[in-house]
Amino acid sequence: MPLAAQDRPSLERRLAEAADLVTVALDELLPRGEGPEARLTEAMRYAALGPGKRLRPYFALEAARLFDVEERSVLRAACALECIHAYSRVHDDLPAMDDDDKRRGRPTVHRQYDEATAILAGDALHTAAFEIMAHPDTHEDAEVRAELVYRLARASGAKGMAGGQMIEIVGDPDDLGQAVRMQRMKTGALITFAFEIPVVIARPDDAKRAALRGFAQDLGRAYQIVDDRPQRTRTAGGKGQGGKAPGKHAGGARVEDVTHLRTGAARERAELLSAQCKAHLDIFGEQAMYLRECVDFVLDRRA
Repeated sequence: MPLAAQDRPSLERRLAEAADLVTVALDELLPRGEGPEARLTEAMRYAALGPGKRLRPYFALEAARLFDVEERSVLRAACALECIHAYSRVHDDLPAMDDDDKRRGRPTVHRQYDEATAILAGDALHTAAFEIMAHPDTHEDAEVRAELVYRLARASGAKGMAGGQMIEIVGDPDDLGQAVRMQRMKTGALITFAFEIPVVIARPDDAKRAALRGFAQDLGRAYQIVDDRPQRTRTAGGKGQGGKAPGKHAGGARVEDVTHLRTGAARERAELLSAQCKAHLDIFGEQAMYLRECVDFVLDRRA
């Protein structure tokens, strides 16, 4: 029987437990080095094991509960996804990109170590993701592993996150269509992949597959809109609450929804997307209660 509302864990507790689970798994999966290369592995671990909500792995783990998927496979795949996310943060903070000194209250990797080490740490986290995903421990079926590798590569490459970052840097800031496409690629692609992990493993019917994909895409867009809103990300001194300056790129103008929308209009768009997100989950009933709560969490998040 479902737990009564007062008896079930809060979303905050569920998020914290998932973050701890992922951190422990990453600690075991990431390499440790000896000799001169130890500086690289130390920087990798600094980037990947630092503070963070680990929302993308949480999405994968929570969605897996809709299909009773074995946690071990999803956890390893989620760790691979977190490595990709960590590498993107390392490279995004570099002087050639956002040139940020801090992230979540700590020095960025290129400030804690040096620029060359940060580049190598990002590269090594990127390859570690595919090493983890392709390992037989992730899933006994090689075809499942291959599909996960393929989907993660697409989500993180030129047709996904990296391509979205390029649009953000050099795209036309007056083009709303580019802003929407940037959101879908830069942020939405990895969020969508988080929900694809249990789908690839469980092979649900087409209706549930489509519902979860629609949910992920709309959630990704809402996430980026909230992330771009100046009053959410700015604090004294112009820095974001995570210590990252919003809208800062070496190339100048940045493509984002708030370029085109007043703050109130951006909020309305995010709320419309959140309503669509929740509607996508109707097919799952009460099983999806935590994912529904995640929508409000994303909309109201401060960092």
